[in-house]
Amino acid sequence: MDVRQLKFFLGVAASESFTKAAERLHIAQPALSIAIKKLEEELNVLLFNRRGRQISLTAEGEALLLHAHAILQGVSNAKREIADLRGLLKGEVRVGLTPMLSSFFFPRIISSFKLSHPGLRISISGDSAWSIQRSIGSGELDIGVIAGEVPEGLDSHHLLREEIVACVYPGHPFAGRKKVGLRELLGEPLIHYKEGYHLRELIDELCAREGITPAVVAESNLFSLIRSLVKEKLGLAFFLKMVVARDAEVAALSCDPPLFMDLHIAWKKNSYLSRANRAFVDFLIQELDEYYLLTQAAGTFPLP
Repeated sequence: MDVRQLKFFLGVAASESFTKAAERLHIAQPALSIAIKKLEEELNVLLFNRRGRQISLTAEGEALLLHAHAILQGVSNAKREIADLRGLLKGEVRVGLTPMLSSFFFPRIISSFKLSHPGLRISISGDSAWSIQRSIGSGELDIGVIAGEVPEGLDSHHLLREEIVACVYPGHPFAGRKKVGLRELLGEPLIHYKEGYHLRELIDELCAREGITPAVVAESNLFSLIRSLVKEKLGLAFFLKMVVARDAEVAALSCDPPLFMDLHIAWKKNSYLSRANRAFVDFLIQELDEYYLLTQAAGTFPLP
């Protein structure tokens, strides 16, 4: 039994037709039939019931089907791992970031990583945490930074916990206060995030818990636009503290009680993480560990 025979077997099983399978596999039908016949002879079983042009798997064929996909995936993983052992000379990292995170320290992290691994290509997608999770699950993305609880189907590493602050324009009545009660904040005109963004879900849950219907004056998935609308005195918005800490054009207020968000780097569970992706994950963890230590030492970072 070889890999080529298994691919032919899976092709016929999926198509339920030698003719259709031959077309999809780009092989002559007689050659496909001979390959399947040899596989049956080698295993000393019939893999397909043949009734004219209709075929179906036998019990033995069903048994082989259970293992064939895993065998081919194992071969693919072995090839990738062997290729990785040649060194990080080429490869691609496909990572998903939420818009707010992509505007903060990730440009520096990506630049530093690229200097350390010039042969690697980095493809970055900006989207909501929910969309990033879905893209990792479907294989469109290899890894992604997500917020909140990690869903089933993903493996992850906790990166950090960051405070969520409310932002108003500098002349706002709240601007001179260090912290404001949550009910007061939720009663203000709100510049909100689009559905699917973790901050949107979190604020909506808080409003529901407090029995408050938020006065939403605008919605966007563009972090920079939301911040600009705050500066234009349209309303209040919530941000990660690290993103607005040095922005003199908005006043950042702690919530009372305080709110926090957990950030994780995540990838598909039980899937092979290439050396290129593993290198990026390790680099990111190291960089954020340093950030954590610096901010903790400065007394501005909460312990998770």
